[in-house]
Amino acid sequence: MLIEFSVGNYKSFKTTVKFSMVAANLSSKNKELDQNNIFSYKKSISLLKSAAIYGANASGKSNFIKALDLMRNFVINSSKETQATEEINVENYRLSTETEGKPSFFEIIFSSNGVRYRYGFEIDKNQIHSEWLYRAKEREINLFLRNENKISTKDVFREGKGLESKTRNNALFLSVCAQFNGEISTEILKWFRNIGIISGVNDSTYRPFTVNKLDDSYFKDRILSFIREFDFGISDLNVKHSSLTEDSLLKGIPNFLANLLVEQGSNRMSIQTTHKKYDQNNDHIKDEIFDLDKNESDGTQKAFSFSGPLLDVLQNGKILVVDELDARFHPIITQSIVQMFHDEFTNPSNAQLIFTTHDTNLLDNKFFRRDQIWFTEKNRFGATDLYSLVDFKIRNDASFEKDYISGKYGGIPFIGGLKRLEIEENA
Repeated sequence: MLIEFSVGNYKSFKTTVKFSMVAANLSSKNKELDQNNIFSYKKSISLLKSAAIYGANASGKSNFIKALDLMRNFVINSSKETQATEEINVENYRLSTETEGKPSFFEIIFSSNGVRYRYGFEIDKNQIHSEWLYRAKEREINLFLRNENKISTKDVFREGKGLESKTRNNALFLSVCAQFNGEISTEILKWFRNIGIISGVNDSTYRPFTVNKLDDSYFKDRILSFIREFDFGISDLNVKHSSLTEDSLLKGIPNFLANLLVEQGSNRMSIQTTHKKYDQNNDHIKDEIFDLDKNESDGTQKAFSFSGPLLDVLQNGKILVVDELDARFHPIITQSIVQMFHDEFTNPSNAQLIFTTHDTNLLDNKFFRRDQIWFTEKNRFGATDLYSLVDFKIRNDASFEKDYISGKYGGIPFIGGLKRLEIEENA
């Protein structure tokens, strides 16, 4: 489970900002939110099941998701040989001389198998400047510290002994330890792999995951139930494979080239949806087969692709991070997805959802506690600030949506004199 994430000197984040999934000590007007939207972590500490991030276009919402994605991917991949001669794919804050030549900062606090870890690093395009790992069972203790190329490991982190000299200056020590099957480091990499980070606009990257899940009859039934819930009129889903030799694209192509294409890309795949066909008496007479990409709406296509990662996260208690969750979805669908994380029946393992959105329908005190609502806003120097609705002293029965639209919380675009724009007529 995710507890906190901090980032600084990265893209639009000049100073370090902290995002927290720790539930604040507050009582909601709707008492059910205090019961359903949080779960107990340790003693008097509870964590949030979901959090929404609002903000104007270009305010830094997507950069926050990219920061978390960079940390995840770098932890998983930095020790691979393919990364040996490559630059680190990081971009610091470029609009101030104060950040020039300084590394970007990333730190995450999380819990895995009941143990809390605090892990972070500072990097630029060429090297890791510092790296640290702490573990807390009862009290926090250091496992290793890295300063430039000097790495010091503690006795409780025996798996790192002897690997200091095997760690490149552009590879994370944690990743190297995991590559050598270190127990703690492998567990941490497994935790990072359980973070799903996806785009709500482009579903092509995670659709294959959903397609593969159709081979599992149990999971296919769950996907169908999810699709049917939103009244798309689909009664069944199937995958159709067709040989490339059957494709009309090969017509007119020289034989030697056509044969090469067939050998190297032997199969094409399409998703078929089944709809019921009725007669004049509204009796079901047969089924019609549609092609998902050709015949279904963009929203239906996204719902199908999104169903796999969503249901997998809920089933296994993972973390799902979505940039623009509401894109191509009706507000009621977006609300229903969020509510799945708040329902102990659909979320028995306390999976967590973090998403960016412009959907103000969710800004309602019957959906969210104040600590679940976050905002990004750029100052006049182009730097992003990240803050929570908890930072504002407001009444328990305040209208979050109305106050947000009016600019009370910030995080909205400042529209200038659009009425003054003149449209020139063609001469």
